[in-house]
Formats: sequence, structure tokens, C-alpha cells
Amino acid sequence: MRQRPNSLVDVLDLERIDADLFRGWSSGGELPGRLFGGQVAGQALIAAGRTVETTRSVHSLHAYFLRPGNPAMPVVYSVDRIRDGRSYSTRRVVAVQRGETIFHLSASFHLRGQGSQHAEPMPVVPPPEQVRTLEDWYGDAGGDSSPWMRWYRTEQFAAEVRYVEEPPELAAERGPRDARQRVWFRTSHRLPDDPLVHVCALTYASDLDLLSTALLPHARSSSEISLSSLDHAVWFHRPFRADEWLLHDRESPVASGGHALVRAHVYDSGGNLVASIAQEGLLRPAR
Repeated sequence: MRQRPNSLVDVLDLERIDADLFRGWSSGGELPGRLFGGQVAGQALIAAGRTVETTRSVHSLHAYFLRPGNPAMPVVYSVDRIRDGRSYSTRRVVAVQRGETIFHLSASFHLRGQGSQHAEPMPVVPPPEQVRTLEDWYGDAGGDSSPWMRWYRTEQFAAEVRYVEEPPELAAERGPRDARQRVWFRTSHRLPDDPLVHVCALTYASDLDLLSTALLPHARSSSEISLSSLDHAVWFHRPFRADEWLLHDRESPVASGGHALVRAHVYDSGGNLVASIAQEGLLRPAR
């Protein structure tokens, strides 16, 4: 059996079983009882990208989380080469454990072109060096109260996360606030120069604590409300490095019928809008 990966680079280094068939492993230390969705999305995108010419970069992905994954088992990724055109390539990836599909992804790759440019400006926030660490936030609160936060602080997570405002788990104790949070993220180790690795590292991060944004107006914590990702989309606008600070500016415009929508813009430290994220998730009372 292949040794468990111990870094994000290792997590994204899939074993190639056949031309369009890959196997991925988990690093351990995940949330209790389930495989982290961002990891499955990142691995699925790596699998897709390894079947596309290196001159083409991914510009969008759309995915559905179908079943909880088992972190103790490998995941097999089957890639379907839907189309290779003059400028675009499309791939479909199915992630399977024990013969059951747990995740489905479609991704589009393109040759970058020239055209008009505009973007929403980056919000005015303190730079990451001036933002409190998780140790600062949770030290003041007397310890970790969230599975997310305990996982963030393990060696297997291999990334740095800094919340500009009070993390949602702590904010729930203070009462309702606007459904918005700003979070700085970067990997804790230098990544290879391969652009696909950086895109997949951001895909990994795009699911991190995203749905908790929808809990902020209700002053509820994940111990009271169970959160599950349903469908997920990411659009990549320009090149970036995931091992340098990226600001995730998140908001939840609506929650209704047990579902919530969360959107996010991702900026590099120079203020460039590098990616956009949208996710719908399930919110229901915890048992």
C-alpha cells in the first residue's frame, strides 16, 4: 500500500493507474468521519489536468458532492476526454470508492487569449501580517471549539489560514452579524512552479469553511447546524501562486429551504482578482 501523503503536494501527486485512471490518497487528520471535499475536488482537477496539453490552463470547474468519502480509503478518479478543440479542452472526472461514485467534476481548459479587462476591486482589509492567527483567536477563547479549527492546526493540513474578522465558530457566541467573512490563505510550504498545482491547491482551499459564512446572520455554530457541500464551481481569471497570500472575500446572499448559497472572490496580495467561487450547501439541525 502506498504511504500516506504528508503534504499538500503529496496529496495532489496522484498515482497513475492507466492513461485516464488515477488513484489518490488522503493525508489523514481530516474532519471526523468524512473525507474533506476540497481534497477530492483538488485531486479530481489534477487528474483532469494530467490528460490535457500543458499549454492549456483550466479556466472553470463545476462539481457535485454526491456521497461522503471515507478518509481511510483511496479514491479512484476516472477521466473522460469529452473534447479537444482548437482552443478548448473539456474533461469529466468521476471519483469512486468501493464501486460508488462520491464526486463528479467537469472542467474546461483553454489557450489564454487577449481581450478587455475589468474586475471588482479588492476590499480594504489589513495585510495578513497584521491579522490575528488562529492561535491568537482561539487562545483568547480558551481553546479550539470547532473540528475545522482543530484540523487547521494539524501538520497534515499544511496551510496557513488567517481570519480578518472573528471566525464563525467564535462569532456565534456574540450574536448575529452580516453574512460575510474575509480569510487570508496560503500553503505553508513552497509549491512547484507547475501552474496546475497552484490551481488545484486553490481548489482544495475553496471548500475550507466556506458554508459557515451562511451561519453568521443566525449566530449558530456547526455544533448546532450540520453543513454539507452540494455543488461547487470555481472560475480562474488569471495566474497566481497558492503559496503566496490570497484573500478569500466570502458572502452568503441567501439561505432558504435548508439550502444556502455562498460566493467568494479571491484576490492576490497585489489586489488582482484571480478566481471566483460559488457553492450551494445543505444546512440542517445537527443530531
